[in-house]
Amino acid sequence: MQNWKKALIAGSAAGATVMFAKRKNSLGLLLVGVAVGTVASEYPQEFKRLRRRLPDYLERGSNLLEMVSSFGERIADAAGERGTQWYEALMRR
Repeated sequence: MQNWKKALIAGSAAGATVMFAKRKNSLGLLLVGVAVGTVASEYPQEFKRLRRRLPDYLERGSNLLEMVSSFGERIADAAGERGTQWYEALMRR
C-alpha cells in the first residue's frame, strides 16, 4: 500500500474519532466512509468476501445480543427478589 493511502486512512480514521467525540456524527460518518472506501479500493477481494458473509455476521451478533439481554434480565430478576426478601425479613422483626 502506498504511503499516501496509509496517511489518508489514518487521517480520516483519526478525524472521524474526533468528530464522534465532538458529537458531529454526520461528519464522523463521512470520514469513516473515506477510510473504508480507501481500504476497499486496496483490497477488493476481501471486501467482496465480507459482503457475502455479512448476513451471517449480523445473525451471530443478533444472537449474542439476545443472550446478553436475557442474562441481564435474569440478573435483574434475581437481584430484585433478593432485595425484596431481605426487606421483608427486616420488617418482620
